[in-house]
Amino acid sequence: MATIDAFTALNSASTGNTATTANAAGSADRFLKLLVTQMQNQDPLNPLDNAQVTSQMAQINTVSGVEKLNETVAGLNRQFLQMQALQGASLVGRAVTLQGNLMHVQGEERAAAGGFELAAPADRVRVEVLNGAGRVIDTLDLGAQTAGRQGFEWQAPAGTTEGSEFSFRVIATSGAAAVQATALMRDEVQAVSLSGDTLRLDTRWSGAIDYSAVRAIN
Repeated sequence: MATIDAFTALNSASTGNTATTANAAGSADRFLKLLVTQMQNQDPLNPLDNAQVTSQMAQINTVSGVEKLNETVAGLNRQFLQMQALQGASLVGRAVTLQGNLMHVQGEERAAAGGFELAAPADRVRVEVLNGAGRVIDTLDLGAQTAGRQGFEWQAPAGTTEGSEFSFRVIATSGAAAVQATALMRDEVQAVSLSGDTLRLDTRWSGAIDYSAVRAIN
């Protein structure tokens, strides 16, 4: 009489239905029932030895351990998302810094703010302000700057309305060599939402972005 491999039978029964696999306790219970059946129907001339039983027990323990680990990780992930959502909710109405090269005029002073991040120190940094047609309308000479994140403000021309949009580019050099400069812009968080396992921020100028895109909270 042919013997039945309990662990193989258990795996075969769950093939194609991974998403609805029972919990660790149920898997262990089914394994023990199959093992008893295997022992009852084993070939008397070729019985299971201790090594076979021990091997199968080790396999089911491994499966149970992995299921428990997955449940723990899933629980921690849910808690992390809840913490992120609470933190994100506190950002509504706050200004944040993102990667981008747009500036928007604010207030009666017609002020617009931007920023950049230098990969290394630069002995000369200048910012060129461009209008909607991409033409340079002003240049700011910021002199020498250290590596890291820097900010600047620009006064828009008289007659510029609040909310008007301009773009800018940063040119940084050290001697004759160019220094990498990443343009940064300021935006305002208007709402927060969860998309799957990702926290999303709805911003005034950039639309929906991932929380991970935030470089700084102003």
